[in-house]
Order: sequence, then C-alpha cells, then structure tokens
Amino acid sequence: MKESYDFKSIEQKWQKVWEEKDLFHVTEDESKKKFYCLEMFPYPSGKLHMGHVRNYSIGDVVARFKVMNGYNVLHPIGFDSFGLPAENAAIKNGSHPAVWTSSNIAEMEHQLRQMGFSYDWDREVCTYKEDYYKWMQWIFIRFWEKGLAYKKENPVNWCPSCATVLANEQVVDGCCERCGAVVTKKKLSQWYLKITDYADRLLDDIDKLEGWPEKVKTMQRNWIGRSEGTEVDFTLKDSGIKMTVFTTRVDTIYGVTFMVISPEHPLVDELIKGYPQEEACRAYIEQAKRQTDIERTSTTKEKTGQFTGRYVINPATGKEVPLYLADYVLMGYGTGIVMGVPFGDQRDFEFATKFGLDIIPVIDPGRDDIDIDNLTAAFEAEGTMINSGKYNGLNNVEAIKRMQEDFGAQGFARNTTNFKLRDWLISRQRYWGCPIPMVYCDDCGWVPEKDENLPVLLPTDVEFTGKGESPIATSKTFVNTVCPRCGKPAKREVDTMDTFLDSSWYFLRYCDASNAEEPFSRKKAAYWMDVDQYIGGVEHAILHLLYSRFFTKVLYDIGMCDVEEPFRNLLTQGMVLKDGSKMSKSLGNVVSPEEIINRYGADTARLFILFAAPPERELEWSDKGVEGSYRFLGRVYRLIYDLAEDTKGIPAVFRVETDDDRQLNRILNTAVKRVTDDISKRFNFNTAISAVMELVNEMYRYKSLDDVNLGLLRDAAEKLVLLLAPFVPHICEEMWEGLGFNEPVYKQPWPQYSEDALAMDTIEIVVQINGKVKEKLNVAAGLSKEEFTQTVMSDDRVKALTEGKNIVKAIAVPDKLLNLVVKG
Repeated sequence: MKESYDFKSIEQKWQKVWEEKDLFHVTEDESKKKFYCLEMFPYPSGKLHMGHVRNYSIGDVVARFKVMNGYNVLHPIGFDSFGLPAENAAIKNGSHPAVWTSSNIAEMEHQLRQMGFSYDWDREVCTYKEDYYKWMQWIFIRFWEKGLAYKKENPVNWCPSCATVLANEQVVDGCCERCGAVVTKKKLSQWYLKITDYADRLLDDIDKLEGWPEKVKTMQRNWIGRSEGTEVDFTLKDSGIKMTVFTTRVDTIYGVTFMVISPEHPLVDELIKGYPQEEACRAYIEQAKRQTDIERTSTTKEKTGQFTGRYVINPATGKEVPLYLADYVLMGYGTGIVMGVPFGDQRDFEFATKFGLDIIPVIDPGRDDIDIDNLTAAFEAEGTMINSGKYNGLNNVEAIKRMQEDFGAQGFARNTTNFKLRDWLISRQRYWGCPIPMVYCDDCGWVPEKDENLPVLLPTDVEFTGKGESPIATSKTFVNTVCPRCGKPAKREVDTMDTFLDSSWYFLRYCDASNAEEPFSRKKAAYWMDVDQYIGGVEHAILHLLYSRFFTKVLYDIGMCDVEEPFRNLLTQGMVLKDGSKMSKSLGNVVSPEEIINRYGADTARLFILFAAPPERELEWSDKGVEGSYRFLGRVYRLIYDLAEDTKGIPAVFRVETDDDRQLNRILNTAVKRVTDDISKRFNFNTAISAVMELVNEMYRYKSLDDVNLGLLRDAAEKLVLLLAPFVPHICEEMWEGLGFNEPVYKQPWPQYSEDALAMDTIEIVVQINGKVKEKLNVAAGLSKEEFTQTVMSDDRVKALTEGKNIVKAIAVPDKLLNLVVKG
C-alpha cells in the first residue's frame, strides 16, 4: 500500500478483482438467511445522474452490510429499456431504437461498475430483449385467460398534423410538442387490465405494509379511493332513459337543482340529437376534447357548461331539473353523470351562480356564521335536515340511512362501493414496446397467440418517421398472420404494452433471470421473495408500486409465486438539488457523476452523497462537501498506512490499562454500535459516517501519545476499515490488504461491540450560573441526582464561583450539567 491516496489505480484494481472473482454472484442457500435488496432499475438514458448515484449508493451500503452480517444477499440490476425516448431517437437519427438502447445500456453498465456497486451482473434484466418480453407476453396471456384483459374504445390524444397518437407527456399547453398543432381527442379501441377487480385487496392490504412510509401508503389509499355511497336512478324526461349517479351524500338529494353529464358520455349523442341546442352542444364537446383532464378538473378554472335542452326527473321529489354538459365531469370516475347540489359543493355553487340556477339548502348546520338563506359560498353540509319532506328534523347522518332504506325499497337506489381507481389502459400506439400477443380473427374474435409461438417479435421491416400510424402497422409481415385457433387468415394486434407492465414483475425475474422454460422458478422465487428492501424515488409512489402489487397478487392467485405483496420495506430517497433546484440541463446546474469520479474517485462520490443528508430528505449539492469527503478519505488512508507499519505482526489483542486506552476503546465501541444501529435500524448513513469521523479523530489523538497500546490500535484499525467498507468499498479493500489480509473485506464478518466498553468512568459536564456557562468539570459517570449535585458543589472551582452569593436553586441534569440560580 502506498502512502498517497491514488484513487484511480485503487478503484480500477479492485473493480478488476471483483469481476475476475465474480465476487457478487449469488445462488440460493437454504442454510443462510436471505436478504433481497433492490433499487428501482433505471431507464437507459445514456448517462447516470446524481439521483441514480444516490439511489444505488444507498442500496449498496445496505447490501454490503447484510453480506458482512452473514446474509445471503440478492442485489441485482437491469434496465427498464422500452419506451418513447428510444423511438424519438430513432426518428431523429434514422436508426433502430435497439441501437440507441443497447449503446446507452453499455455506457451505463460501465458507469455502474465504476461506482463499485455490488451487483450480481449474471442476473441482469433488460426489458427490451426477447428473453424478457417473451415472458411478458406469456404473463399477459395468463391475465387474458383469467378474464383480466379486455379491449374497448377510449379517447386518446390525437395530432391531426402528424396523424398520430400522442402520450400525455407529448402534449404541451394543448399542442403537439413536435409540430405545434392543436391536439384533439380521438376514440380508439384499446387494451385494458382489470385492476379494479383487485381494488379491495390492494386497499385493504396496505395495512400490511408496516415497512412503508406512511405518506406513500396514504397516496396509494387516495389513488384507489374507495367510497361507500348510493347509486340513484334519475330519469330523462320524455324518454324513460335512466340517468344513474353515484353519491356519498344521498341526504342532499332534495337540494339537487341541476344535473351535469360528461361530454364523453355515450348517452350524449342520443339525448342532444334533434334538439335546438345540438349545434352548441357539439361545439362544446369539441372544446372539451382540447383540454387535459387536469385542466378540466382544476378548482381555479372558471366553470363552463352547455344546456342540452333536456330535463331530468328527480326520483325523490318528482321535480324536473335541467341537464347540462360540463367539462369538469369526467367519464373516469363514477357514472359520468353528477347531481348538482350547489349549497353543499363549491364547484356546483359556482356553476349554479354562473347559469342562474336555484340554490336550495337542505341541511341547517346550526352555525351563526352561515346564513342559509343568503349563501355566498357552499358549506360542509352537516346538521339538521330542512326542505327535505318527511326527513325534516332528522340529523343528516340518520337521514342517509333512512333514505337508503326508503329509496332502495322504492327501487330507484341501491347502496354500493365506488372506486376512483380505473382499469389500467395499457395500449400504446408505439413501436418500441412489448407487442401485445393477440390476434383478431373474423370468425373467432380476439385470440391469444399460442405459447409455443412466443415471443411475438417486433418487426424489423419498418421506418421511423414520427408521422401516421404506428410503424408496426406498416409491416405486412407482422400484421398478416393466421388465427391460432382456427388457422384462417387473421390480423395481429399492432399496439404495444405500456412500459409499466415491464416494471411490474422484473423483481421476480431477477430471482431466476436465465430461465428459458418459464418466467421464473416458483421454488427460487419462494426463496428470495419478498423484496426485503426496495429503494427508489417518491415519484413512483403511486403507479409503479400499485401496478407491481397488482401483478404480484395476480401471479399469487394463479399459483406462480408464494407472496401477495412484493416489497416488505420501502425507502423513498429525496432528490439531489443544486443551488436550491433540481438538477436539470435547462437550469445549467447538472453535476456529472463522471466528472466527480474522474476528479475525486467513486468512493468520494459515494461518501459525500451518503453523508450530506438523511436519505429520505432532499440533498443540496456542495462542491466543498465533496472536497471535504475526499480529504477525509486521504486522512483515513494515511492513518491506516501508518498503523499497518506500526502494528505489523501485532494481533488485535489488548488489555485496557490507561485512561487513554479506555477512551479510545469506548469511542471505538461507540462507533461500532452507532454505525450498526444507523444502518440496520434507521438508514441514518450521515450520522453513521459522523461516528466514524469521531473515531478517526480519536485514533489520531491516541496515536500521537508517547505510550500507546499497539494491540488496541491494531483492533481499532481493523474495525475502522470494516465499518467504512459498505460506504467506500474500493479504498477499504486496499487498506484491508495493506493490513495484511488476503480475503476481501466484502466477505468479512461485521465487527461487534462491547457494552462494557461503552460505559464511561468519568464524563465532562457543564456548570452554569444563572444559565450562563462558567466552568466544565470531569465527574464520575452514572451518579444519582443528589450525588451529582453534591460532587459538583464540593469542587473548589464551583465554591469560588459561588463565594459570597446566595444559592437559591440547583438544577441538576446528571451526566450533563448543573445550573445554579444565585443572588448577590
């Protein structure tokens, strides 16, 4: 080992050793406790960013720590490699998306290896490869067989200029990001997965996720959005057509003064046809198509609507109320028809005020601050029923129960449970995705491809122009096929799957990544699953995690795996900021991991990003902090270099004889305890590193003494390297070798601490006079309050401070301070 810290040669040396020894390869071992550590796999954009470095550094500390604690650790990596960016690159460069994707993966693999992450590369999964998407198609067919996949018409974003479907992220301010044309809605037949069949289980099982952050569980609950309520059948006047609404507040039905229907509702075309308002209604429908769902439902947007010329009969009162089109009503929730109750809903209040509709309060809240006869805003309707016929005088909660019973008996209402969660639209009119393995036959309808014919490969006889239909649809060799059931001429589905499907089961494929006979062995999955620690950004708190939970439950139900929940514990790390903002090219505040590695080394990058902030919080980038981390590693390296020479041939065996021995031994054992607890219990890597820094300072102090215990120093040196090994593995391997060891530090047992050594014989305490620090004393540790006060008061320095003064009160905090309140 050289005295100077040459990080480049050290890191290259150990990365080569690890690769040659295949050190991180792992297999099932029933004799050992397993631990599955997983970070969310990246999209192969071409370069790692600091968010990646933070995510993967956190996971690597956990994985290495668990290995050193005797666990059989699965720590895999892969690439979520289908998606729109690769297709856009193909359009721009005139090359196949696979070329761009594979090139980016190679670059990112190199960077990940440079960082020293302990991945089992033999289990690498790339979702764009045939050996993965074959099984994605196989799983889709199992969903179809279980009745969980179906096709129906749905409106999509459509650019009339490019003549193509656009993803939501390609619509900017209502226009196509490519050509600037105004985007409209177009109905297309699309594939769905029936996630709503699992809504109750997905919601109820959130309570089992004890190792998840509460905020993430709340986000999932809100997204699923279970509501207990009532379906009520209103009737379209002069037609007898039922207009069913869902409400959680059937007690407000006597306050209904209008009805609103979504412009996309399938009844709209029939109910406006031939009426004087038809032309205005159709113009309003086109206007609604040009808005996103977020724009339409914004609480700050001025309410708009269009009277249809039709009226609806309220079944509770027999009265008719006008029916409007309103863009704030979406088909994605409830029935797409909403009863307008302006006194109790601010959105309805604003709508009624704009269109001059009645506002009828039906609940008296009994509050002095609300004049129910002259409302200026809607109010939360809790109180006594009024203007509600025979239900007047009842508490509104009791009225809900009575109305549900009465209306149910009359046949126009029923209790029901509704969910905000909608079925999962998985069709993408894109090339670079997993082909949906379905075939349409005029005689047989939709038929899945035979398992033995999988994978259905992406065609290569296509061009990427960015215009018109999906490139897949232009491939005659792909589209024209035969029916798997009857053998007659048929057409393949030309849509591909949403990439969220690929990431909804990849963690299971890692358990058996090379299996060519099935997606994964149930036996191997039973050994590794569930994932013990999952790590990723909070931006994935809803969709990715929800879809992964859904997939796992379905695969459990069909007997493919033994767990119903995929992730036991979840850590959502914060973003990396610079100058107070998220790093982005547009802001010019991006720090390249490559730049830091070349200048300071991977270990420095890892140390800084783990030390700068707790993992769940945002991290502010600091160039000075990086330099400080680099200097610290150099300081540790020189310390171990010196001690390797000084303690050569001396075992880590010692007797504590002096006060200095005792202090070093206490700080050493304290560091072991703190690092152990901070990694295993709290993920407080910053405080763990701080404890190691305190140990290094103490070792330098002790080493400078005239009389030192070399056995104790040897023990401290070895434990220091072991404690740092999960954080900065390259330098620790080098130092471990420098201390004379041949086996990698990665495989060494984690150091233990002695409770006895943690106890202090004496402790420094503070003496205050009237709240101001006047003196510091060393006193015996562990004294009672009375003993502590008496010991401090009897010290000559304290007597001098209080001489001639009247001690009014002594406030004692044993082992910390004594505050004397004095007069005179």
